[in-house]
Amino acid sequence: MQTNNRIYLSPPHMSGKEQEYIAEAFRSNWIAPLGPLVNTFEKRLADYAGVKGAAAVSSGTAAIHLALRLAGVTKGDTVFCSSFTFVATANPILYEQAEPVFIDSEWETWNMSPDALERALQDAKRRGILPKAVIAVNLYGQSAKMDELLSLCDAYGVCLIEDAAESLGSVYKGRQSGTFGHFGIYSFNGNKIITTSGGGMLVSNDEASIEKARFLASQARDAAVHYQHSQIGYNYRLSNILAGVGISQLEVLEERVQARRKVFDRYKEALERFPGIRMMPELEGTASNRWLTALTLDNGVTPNDAIACLAEQNIEARPLWKPLHTQPLFSSSLFYPHSDQERVCENLFSRGICLPSGSNLSEADQNRVIAALVHLFESKGATSWTASMS
Repeated sequence: MQTNNRIYLSPPHMSGKEQEYIAEAFRSNWIAPLGPLVNTFEKRLADYAGVKGAAAVSSGTAAIHLALRLAGVTKGDTVFCSSFTFVATANPILYEQAEPVFIDSEWETWNMSPDALERALQDAKRRGILPKAVIAVNLYGQSAKMDELLSLCDAYGVCLIEDAAESLGSVYKGRQSGTFGHFGIYSFNGNKIITTSGGGMLVSNDEASIEKARFLASQARDAAVHYQHSQIGYNYRLSNILAGVGISQLEVLEERVQARRKVFDRYKEALERFPGIRMMPELEGTASNRWLTALTLDNGVTPNDAIACLAEQNIEARPLWKPLHTQPLFSSSLFYPHSDQERVCENLFSRGICLPSGSNLSEADQNRVIAALVHLFESKGATSWTASMS
């Protein structure tokens, strides 16, 4: 019978002050999807990120959808999108009846390949159908090559949307992740580095667009005494209660980043001594929040082997994201590989796993994870570099 406690992949980690802000919302009777705590959360997040405006919404998916609306995406348009990501990045493209075109990853960041994006933009220009937007994802906390991607988008006059749902608190060349595109997206889902249980934020230096986002997210109600509507709107605003949770979480964000980086470093020290184990890289000039510790296996152990082994020990682990161009939902969509010889995201998916990475993961529990994996590697005949040299 299993007696070990369950070790989760990325559980919520409360600061202890959330109840104070929740109580404030109840005392003031502001419990609707608006209120002073929403305003405060938006202001503090914008200040932290170093942008001019932020709109708090019900999810990161909602924020992406609003960004696409603001970028002018409509039925029949194309949107280029990272393939190596969760489906929530691309679903809003379908909401607007536009057509996704998927772009492969590259090895240094595992994120959108500038080489593949350049070929896709060249082809689109030749056909006279440039995309309305490019959605680039910062996977597992690692920023994409934003300089190169932004340069390409600027050269072709295409709006860049930065999906930083997984990378709040990461830094790229001295600036906060999520602030390089015309729009940036953050998620506060229960498994993210900070959480409001469910929620998201749209950020931008385009203050007029942020104000328009708030309008669209509040059912697009026109300025009139009666309820009047001239365009489609959405019920996307974050509640005042959840904004209070977000304020408290934001206050400890830097602590959460450092805790997850320490978790990553402990895994790296323990596991990379085995041949064939490669941790997710960190691009020079960047600092990942290491939202999830991700690695690839090339030592005779498959991701399914490792996940099953950990499950036997009551430990949750997951494969890397299955590339969207290989999903049944997008079977008819175009895909641009990194090169004629390499489909990087497919390679990563076939060999990669995510390990428990919570900022509240104890060293004892992390040692359980490491011990299970070391036993598995050794049972498959893998020998650590240290052992092989002794």
